[in-house]
Amino acid sequence: MTHHEWLPEFWMTAPFIALLLSIAVLPIAAHKFWGSLKNQALIALLFSAPAAILCGRHAPHLLGETLRDYLSFVLLLSSLYIVSGGVWLAGDLKSTPAANTLLLALGAVLANFIGTTGASMVLIRPLLRANAHRPHHAHLPIFFIFLVGNIGGLLTPLGDPPLFLGFLNGVPFFWTLKLWPIWLLSVVTLLSLFYVIDLGILRRDKTPRAALESSGKGPHLKGQRNFFCFAAIIAAVFLPRPYRELAMILAAAISLGITPQSYHEANGFNYAPIFEVVILFFGIFITMIPALELLRTRGAELGVTLPWQFLWATGGFSSFLDNAPTYLTFAALGQGLHHVGRYMHMPEGILAAISVGAVFFGAVTYIGNAPNFMVRSIAQHRGWKMPSFFGYMLWSIGILLPLFAVITFIFFR
Repeated sequence: MTHHEWLPEFWMTAPFIALLLSIAVLPIAAHKFWGSLKNQALIALLFSAPAAILCGRHAPHLLGETLRDYLSFVLLLSSLYIVSGGVWLAGDLKSTPAANTLLLALGAVLANFIGTTGASMVLIRPLLRANAHRPHHAHLPIFFIFLVGNIGGLLTPLGDPPLFLGFLNGVPFFWTLKLWPIWLLSVVTLLSLFYVIDLGILRRDKTPRAALESSGKGPHLKGQRNFFCFAAIIAAVFLPRPYRELAMILAAAISLGITPQSYHEANGFNYAPIFEVVILFFGIFITMIPALELLRTRGAELGVTLPWQFLWATGGFSSFLDNAPTYLTFAALGQGLHHVGRYMHMPEGILAAISVGAVFFGAVTYIGNAPNFMVRSIAQHRGWKMPSFFGYMLWSIGILLPLFAVITFIFFR
């Protein structure tokens, strides 16, 4: 059986939809039940089992490919998580709107060098620690997910996995720098909006100015040796299997060996957040196989032909499906239009739309990109009350979709 012989039907996406609803509803309806990693694993297995049986029967090669991709995915995230846990931004940080905005801006730039996951794991703990005393602070990790976990990583293939796949398929490494006007408009808009919201919440809470200023030694970085481990992980991305995965494991092991335990303790480092990601994304990877295959085989029926249509179609699916295979799927649709193009056999306008859609729309849901779930999990384990699945979407829809509409009007008409 070849890759193109399985034509899944829509009902085969039921396990995927059910798993998404479980992730959205159970933390609210059955908080204690969902709080157990064991119970999360049971839910993931419950819905992934029928999808795995379907794939094993109709397309076992897809199941095997997905499991290999999943292993690479979790090893990349786990190694970045472990290494970032050894980087400690010591000292007292200000929790003023200006200081918080500056930290988000730093993360948006850093995401292009060590990836959205790496930047998120390095900076989320200092942000949470600096603002833990504030009574209303849920907006902080939300904007952090928007800027550092997703939109910031648009400028290089190191920023987000879809862009790296484009690089592997012939897009020049520095081509994504052409997207800087879109990146700059989005980052500046979100930073400005964040500053206004953060300032307004501070004034409403009547937080004393003295409580926002650092009271001791200013911020200074410890554990800099871990940046060599970051560099090794980034370099490993270019290696073939299994050397890529072995290099990531080795980098994580070295990080654990060279990092003083006091740094991990100061960061509040533990493995619960990454375990949660590993468990739930196992279910997501398996159950999304029929959905992705349905999109691949019948995606042309969507009638997507114009750049703005590619932006929203790629983005819409990337909000709920893994954005890397979604990028490749819509790239295949773009190639099927048989237009002339320098890269990936499609016009650069369509390639840009697919790239922006895959990277930006990952911020719309908690499951749109792996850093989203990790940031949420870290915040919750530190006692922060994060919005529910749908509560988060109220923020993302209200803030991001108008921004994406403006981007569409300016760049993709």
